[in-house]
Amino acid sequence: MIDWREAALGAWRGARNGPTVTYGLIAVCSLTFLAGPASGLNPGYGTGDAFLAAQSAYFHRWGVLPAELTSGEPRALLTPLTALFVHGSWLHLLGNMLFLYVFGAMAEERMGAAGFLLFAVGCGYLALLGYAAVHATSEQTLVGASGAISGVLGAFLYLFPRARVTSLFPFLFFLPLRFPAWIVLIFWFVLQWLAARTAGPGPGVAYLAHVVGFTIGFLYAWGRYHRGDKVKAPAAATEGESQP
Repeated sequence: MIDWREAALGAWRGARNGPTVTYGLIAVCSLTFLAGPASGLNPGYGTGDAFLAAQSAYFHRWGVLPAELTSGEPRALLTPLTALFVHGSWLHLLGNMLFLYVFGAMAEERMGAAGFLLFAVGCGYLALLGYAAVHATSEQTLVGASGAISGVLGAFLYLFPRARVTSLFPFLFFLPLRFPAWIVLIFWFVLQWLAARTAGPGPGVAYLAHVVGFTIGFLYAWGRYHRGDKVKAPAAATEGESQP
């Protein structure tokens, strides 16, 4: 017979001793999404045109508007922080949280909880700031933790290049295959870079923010750990699935 109290206590201890910041960021992003209009679960936002207006106002309030950010408006300077926890759709949320779950734990273990939190938030802020600097006149709202997670991927590439991750490649019929992290992450970065070269400031994915975040994350890890703290032996296999 299962003792549910013991099971719950064990789960709590595992979360406490595990990558608490990674799990915490996943929880905060998920709860924020569920409470917001994009989840479609909160009846307080109404339906039809009222729902669309409420959603637009919600993103405008908490997301990054490049035209406002580059103007130096004090309130706008906080939006790269709030935008990190807001997502525009279920697919947007699940994709970001999956990448954070797969790559965040090992990066957090290496950096420490406090260091990892500051690193992820800093990468996310600078990634959105970089996008806004290039598209300074854009009035398209940016939301999501993609820039922060891209920074985590960049750091992971430097710190654990020989770790193996399970990946799903569409052109291979979504077969789950395991590859060294450096192959998966470099492939992902090239895709983001190519997409950023052709993307405009209009609606869509802010690929340039991904490129900026990834580059900052990699350079930070190189600058901090290049004197010998890098993992040279094959790291333990990373569990989970990633979709480049």
